[in-house]
Amino acid sequence: MSIGSEDRAVRHPIRPIHVLPLLASALLIPLAMAARAHDNAEAKPVSPIYGVSLPDGYRQWELIAPAVESEPLNELRAVVGNSKAMQAYRRGALPFPDGTVLVKLAWQRTPSSEFAPASIPGPATTVQVMIKDSRKYAATGSWGFGRFVGGRPVDEAQHRTCFACHEARVKAHDFVFTRFAP
Repeated sequence: MSIGSEDRAVRHPIRPIHVLPLLASALLIPLAMAARAHDNAEAKPVSPIYGVSLPDGYRQWELIAPAVESEPLNELRAVVGNSKAMQAYRRGALPFPDGTVLVKLAWQRTPSSEFAPASIPGPATTVQVMIKDSRKYAATGSWGFGRFVGGRPVDEAQHRTCFACHEARVKAHDFVFTRFAP
């Protein structure tokens, strides 16, 4: 091999690969797809006034207490709480800490077909939520409220009654009606 042929091989131009445009498209395409998916995702319904939504996984939370509501509502109810609520109830500590979430599930009380003296849950009526956040809800005793029927929040007029009722009856119990049923 002559010196000239080696020289030509070394001088043969190699085209540079421009990495920046490849990296940019590799990063931007997934980001654009995620943004589009986020925009198309249905937002969680929130209550008027308070902006409270149904918490994820609340049907798996621990039971705080059951209740029976007489006429005119005629409901069976169960109140469940997140871990902060359960810790506070077990300690018997008031006020409840920020981050406490209480959820009341309610069903129409229906006579049991198998056992006449018993009532069983019929159709669901409401799911009600209380969230403790002393900064966000300072004007309402540190609690935000949500009332939902069929997964949708009820109107603003009904939400205006939440705090007034709790304030009038259970202010001394940090605005919470439900007592722990161990």
